[in-house]
Amino acid sequence: MPAGKTQPTPLLFVHGAYTAAWCWEEHFLPFFAEAGYAAYAVSLSGHGGSPGRKHLDSFSIGDYVRDVAAVAAALPAPPVLIGHSMGGFVVQKYLEEHIAPGAVLMCAVPPQGLLSAAMGMMFSKPGMMKDLNSLMSGGKASLETLREALFAQPVSLDDLKRYYKGSQSESHRAIWDMSLFGMPRAGRVKRTPLLVQGAEFDHLIPASLVEMTARTYDVDAHVFPGMGHGLMLERDWKKPAQQILDWLRELEG
Repeated sequence: MPAGKTQPTPLLFVHGAYTAAWCWEEHFLPFFAEAGYAAYAVSLSGHGGSPGRKHLDSFSIGDYVRDVAAVAAALPAPPVLIGHSMGGFVVQKYLEEHIAPGAVLMCAVPPQGLLSAAMGMMFSKPGMMKDLNSLMSGGKASLETLREALFAQPVSLDDLKRYYKGSQSESHRAIWDMSLFGMPRAGRVKRTPLLVQGAEFDHLIPASLVEMTARTYDVDAHVFPGMGHGLMLERDWKKPAQQILDWLRELEG
């Protein structure tokens, strides 16, 4: 919460696969609170401290959308949604049925789904693909895979170990939902003002797919040079954060 005057519109941050609300606590929540916004982050079902870890594979994207809807409904006003990676896909699905004051799709799974990203990684980064599949099934990925998947900029070993400790498996059902079933209906999503962000060296959701997302929704793609998939944790995290802040202020008029 901000120390002083609070903006009327709260922010709700939605994490991606293999992680939880903690990924926003490092930089983004305090940054936006300092800027006057009540900033909230949800851990989706089976993630972080939320219930359901033992039956994680039973959760669908629809379940994650219901999580977001429940939290949004409990806030004092409809929030601007900021979704990263899988969280960006969840936000798109949420916007089919709800109109928000605005939404940010950050390195988001595109509305066309995950298959093109998966195929690209299979050929360009087969080792990373193997490790992520292992992590999805409850196994372990290497520290180096985590670094390569999230970061293009330097990250300390201590920080990397902390992030590694917070990583977890992901729902197979949710991954299949993003791959084959229930793609977002773009016409309904477009009713909400959108900001689309990506990263030049994102191996999971390449900049070309970020640009495809932006084209689908008739907005510009903002691809940050020299950064990787974990925009909110990268050394230059303030650049995407500041752009979101500037965009929020434009929305407010």
